[in-house]
Amino acid sequence: FRSAAATNALIIRPTTEKKDSMSDYYDRDDRRRGSHRRDRDDRDYYRSSRRRSRSRSRSRSRSPSNRYSSSSGIPSAGMIPSAASQPPLSNTGGLPLGGYSTTLSAQDKINRELFVGNTPPGTSEALLMQFLSGAMRKTNLCPPDATPILACRTNQKFAFIECASVDTANKALNLNGIPFLGASLRVSRPSKYAGPHIPSLTWQQLTGQPLPPGMTPVPENNGMGGGSAEEKLNRELFIGNTTPEMTEAMLRDFLGRAMEQVGLTRMPGNPIVSCRVSGKFAFVELRTKEEAENALNLNNIPYLGASLRVGRPSKYTGPHTPHGNWEDILAKFMSGELQLNNAASAPAPPAAIAAPAMAQIPAAPAMMMAPAAVPADVVPTRVVELKQMLTQQDLEDDEEYNDILEDTRDECSSFGTLKNIVIPRTGPGATKIFLEYLSVEDAGKAIAGLKGRTFDGRQVGATYFDEIKFANEDYSD
Repeated sequence: FRSAAATNALIIRPTTEKKDSMSDYYDRDDRRRGSHRRDRDDRDYYRSSRRRSRSRSRSRSRSPSNRYSSSSGIPSAGMIPSAASQPPLSNTGGLPLGGYSTTLSAQDKINRELFVGNTPPGTSEALLMQFLSGAMRKTNLCPPDATPILACRTNQKFAFIECASVDTANKALNLNGIPFLGASLRVSRPSKYAGPHIPSLTWQQLTGQPLPPGMTPVPENNGMGGGSAEEKLNRELFIGNTTPEMTEAMLRDFLGRAMEQVGLTRMPGNPIVSCRVSGKFAFVELRTKEEAENALNLNNIPYLGASLRVGRPSKYTGPHTPHGNWEDILAKFMSGELQLNNAASAPAPPAAIAAPAMAQIPAAPAMMMAPAAVPADVVPTRVVELKQMLTQQDLEDDEEYNDILEDTRDECSSFGTLKNIVIPRTGPGATKIFLEYLSVEDAGKAIAGLKGRTFDGRQVGATYFDEIKFANEDYSD
């Protein structure tokens, strides 16, 4: 008899060998089946391809364009595409001109589109379309049964409308200024428009109806500058030297009323359409280019203890507009000599000016632009000394000092040709400002325009200063 260990070895050994042979068998079987599957897939794909090929062949054989006129292989007339059926060719490599019609279509849409500003918040597209379409039918800008406006898309404060045709868009420009839910709508060309200027009226001019009280008038579509962005720049002005307590509403009301009081407007109502304040300066938008030119005469107007600087913004590239300052305009108005080419309505006589309005527009004899009267013991020179404008604290900070130097140069250059400006920070001339002009006449105008003004609550003193002492940097009294 064999031992138990030998018996176990005899039993285990065949079992292990059998397992290995079965594993090899399944591996070979898997490889066979995979090969059969690939062969079957290839056959199925081949049959499917033959069926599709036969189907396309039958379709081509039934098509009239593939029938031949004879067995010679010459195609029939139906097989030769006509010139009209071919895509248009360009002169650059024979490429189709498909983008040309796309460009025309895009340009046509821009020509049919209009900008609608001052829309009240929450205005629905359907309501605005119905309102403007009804206004056009009522004023015979389109036939009674027409649909002049096809689409509308609104935003918070503006919208765009798409008109049925270019001619309809041209006529819809006459809706400019139409009252709508307490606002006066601004209807104009979009900024992308590059076509010719089409003359149009405002809604008030078209209907003869005045603008309701309390509504802000809109600018006219006068086409100046060939585009809305440049046209707006011609109507915009820079307001410098503002103080923190000056709000947009206060500046718009004050400057607009000042223009109305001295006849600088072309039509009734506040000529200032909008105002935006930013720190120490602001920008105002006038309703017409001519009124913007007239508003330049507000330069140096006093308001809340400050002398406002009024001029063109830095982006302005148009021609220079000759103008005076507020002192000159006010002096001419008070003497009855005011002559304005662009004033449509004659200014009211001084006696008719409302007292509250004039209370905000100080008129001192010393503010006139004529050369100041010179006492007998004073020798006129080309140098002007300004006192009580600055404090020692204003001179300590370098940035503040440079701002004062720049502001003074800009302000005092309006009186004449300014050669030099000196602001001593130490010594006997500290807190004083010395201005050297090209002529004695310019210095006299500066004294007349600056003497008696208030600066930070202090009244400014302006006198002639000895030229020799100035040249020797001796700034003592």
